[in-house]
Amino acid sequence: MHWRRLEKVFLTAGFAFVRQQGSHRSYFRPGTLRPVVIPAYDEVPVSVIKANLRTAGISREEYLRLLETV
Repeated sequence: MHWRRLEKVFLTAGFAFVRQQGSHRSYFRPGTLRPVVIPAYDEVPVSVIKANLRTAGISREEYLRLLETV
C-alpha cells in the first residue's frame, strides 16, 4: 500500500501529523502510548502496517472499514 493511502487511514482514525525525520512521518493521537510512524515508501510493508495497527489499538476489522472510507 502507498504511504499516502495508509496516512489517510490513520488521519481518519483521529491521528494528527506531528513531525517528519527523513522519509519517516510520525502521527499521534491522545490516548496512545507512542506515535505511529509511517515510512514514505511507494510500498509500505505489511509488517509495518500490522505493527502500526497494534500501536494504534486498531483491530483488523476496523482497519478494513477505514480502508473503505478513504
